[in-house]
Amino acid sequence: MRKYFILSLLLVLAVGISAPLAFAQTTGTVKGTCKDIDGKPIAQGEVDWTGTESGHVYKLKTNNKGEYFSLGIVPGKYNVKLSKDGKELWHVNNVSVGVDEELLDLDLKKEQTAAIQGQGLNAEQAAKAKEALAKAESERKTVGTLNERLAAAKAASDAGDFETAITTLNEANQIDSTRDLIWFKLGDAYRMSGPKQTDPAEKQKRYELAATDYQKAIDLRGASEAAQKDPDNNVKMAAYYNNLAEAYSKSNKVDDSVANYNKAVQLDPTHAGTYLFNEGAVLTNAGKVDDAIAAFDKVIAADPTKAEAYYWKGVNLIGKATLQGDKMVAPAGTAEAFQKYLELQPEGKLAQPAKDMLASIGATIETGFGNKKKPVKK
Repeated sequence: MRKYFILSLLLVLAVGISAPLAFAQTTGTVKGTCKDIDGKPIAQGEVDWTGTESGHVYKLKTNNKGEYFSLGIVPGKYNVKLSKDGKELWHVNNVSVGVDEELLDLDLKKEQTAAIQGQGLNAEQAAKAKEALAKAESERKTVGTLNERLAAAKAASDAGDFETAITTLNEANQIDSTRDLIWFKLGDAYRMSGPKQTDPAEKQKRYELAATDYQKAIDLRGASEAAQKDPDNNVKMAAYYNNLAEAYSKSNKVDDSVANYNKAVQLDPTHAGTYLFNEGAVLTNAGKVDDAIAAFDKVIAADPTKAEAYYWKGVNLIGKATLQGDKMVAPAGTAEAFQKYLELQPEGKLAQPAKDMLASIGATIETGFGNKKKPVKK
């Protein structure tokens, strides 16, 4: 009886040991190389394998050589889609995956030739394939043209020629008005051209146009499915809101400015300190002292090393100072704010104003920055 028990146990162990091997053989491998219409590798593209029955999607990225690869694909029928920057370039349906390796190269030049010649396709399939490739080629040319306009506009803006930048970006919008980045850059050009205007009405108009263009960029990006898949979407949207807030601040629309800075904070908490500092500056300029102090306190909480936040908090606190006889009495924390700035930036550009502020309230400069006691030599 005993040896039968041992034999049974060994059989169980043998089955258990062999199980992973059998399981490993129930999945397949897919790989291939993707090339564009010019025969160049499609780098950083996405090849989606979607199971026709399971609905499961395997999202595979191409490397700089246009290659993609994945293990562990469950056998079955798949629809395969090649995309780049959220735009579909090609798709093929009902690709079979077994337990062996499935090689599927996606060469748009070859596919176009096959589509035109109708190789292996019926009339309807050939027409659809040709249409898809024509659309992909049109998209490629459009993107190329828009990138040229963006580069030209950037060069003009960098040289301070905002009028040329505005003209160039408006031309880009005439080619395709659905690109959020074009509207965003146009907003930048209008905003930065504002200070150059000698006519107050024209200056105000430039800031209003900038705000309109930023909002257009936000609306387009918010409605874009491709943008929602971008892992950096929230950071980019936060930048849009930040610049929109600045345009509103230049138009003296303080409440709108603050609201949009707060949206940037919500979208991109990592850079909250920057957005809140900008918000504090707007509130300071608007004379909203208490709100400004609160904003700079939030900056300090987000980044305790941001020296300028302490300085401007101190400036706003001094704005609440009262006179007792001939003596200026500042609220609690005023001297500490300036002292902290000097501790972090003893030679900073605001160091002398900070010292002057301290002197105005009769406070002495007290900072241990750079004055640590030297160890006594034995």
